[in-house]
Amino acid sequence: MTRAEIEPFHAIGISRLAHQLNGEGAQVIHMEFGQPSTGAPAPAIARAHQVLDADGMGYWESPALKARIARHYHETYGVAVEAEQVILTCGASPALVLALSSAFTPGDRVALARPGYVAYRNSLKALHLTPVEIACGSESRYQLTAQALAALDPAPAGVIIASPANPTGTIIPPEELAAIARVCRERNIRIVSDEIYHGLSYVGPTHSMLEFEPTALIVNSFSKYFSMVGWRLGWLVAPADLTARARAFVGNLFLTAPSLSQHAGLAAMDARDELEGHVAVYRANRQLLLDALPSLGLTAIAPPDGAFYIWADIGHLTNDSLAFCERLLRDTGVATAPGLDFDPVEGRRFIRFSFAVSTQEVREALRRIQPWFAAQAQNSR
Repeated sequence: MTRAEIEPFHAIGISRLAHQLNGEGAQVIHMEFGQPSTGAPAPAIARAHQVLDADGMGYWESPALKARIARHYHETYGVAVEAEQVILTCGASPALVLALSSAFTPGDRVALARPGYVAYRNSLKALHLTPVEIACGSESRYQLTAQALAALDPAPAGVIIASPANPTGTIIPPEELAAIARVCRERNIRIVSDEIYHGLSYVGPTHSMLEFEPTALIVNSFSKYFSMVGWRLGWLVAPADLTARARAFVGNLFLTAPSLSQHAGLAAMDARDELEGHVAVYRANRQLLLDALPSLGLTAIAPPDGAFYIWADIGHLTNDSLAFCERLLRDTGVATAPGLDFDPVEGRRFIRFSFAVSTQEVREALRRIQPWFAAQAQNSR
């Protein structure tokens, strides 16, 4: 077996340059990463202070947190999940590795949308699985469809679904999720559903794949809706036939999630008023960008139904999104993500904006970049 070759995550390089410029005195607005600019909710921080004063902590998996997450699936989606199916992890990234390691064998083919989160493709390669990227354009709202999965020959061993998706923010409607589940049952395709952006929707409730396929593996995290990026806490919901295997992997590869984060995460799950306030800010930021982007000449965008991203076509300005993002950052102090990360074929002509920042920062970013985009358009004529 040959050594896995993994492409770099270019947005990390952009962020590194952004922090360098910030250290040199620039006032950088960070729209390159999908991370909330807010911190953990107040009850989570208060609980963490209490635990720090009273508990030496150690390797631990919180029974209370697992039970609370299981209850969340019943209350939010109307599905039954046993607490022992919930495996706590150090963020969603290890949960994805657990899902792929538990469900598939090296050499298996796993389908995914292109554009899609860069770590899907690279994690598959690192685990010696074969990514089968399906080009998804504006006609399908940059999302996988049941029809596209049914057309794959031979059928892949698995598929990764993301709704809301990164980098587009698009949501798969429930009837299409049901159709995808039917095709996967008929063709014996195991589903891995990344639901990390659930709770961040501007068009109504999001649906879990568990509503349509109880054997799906579900990846989620406290990083996005719960605003706890640095706490590194996520979870995998494993089906009954894979729970023991997934637990064997997590114990050997990652031990346990951070104890302090588990205490804080349990408190965060009931801080809904504060967290919904964050969603209101994202909604306002989204509207500001949607109103302003046409004036920048950015009219071909994905419909951002959820998450906190806008995926914009800049093909009329460049065929090198990485160099474009570097110039934009150096000239304006606004950091964005190059589309190359999310789509190695068409991504050279796309850029991703994250609006998980304050509304004031969105307004300031637009003030800076509007004349810059106008100059780029003038120079490209």
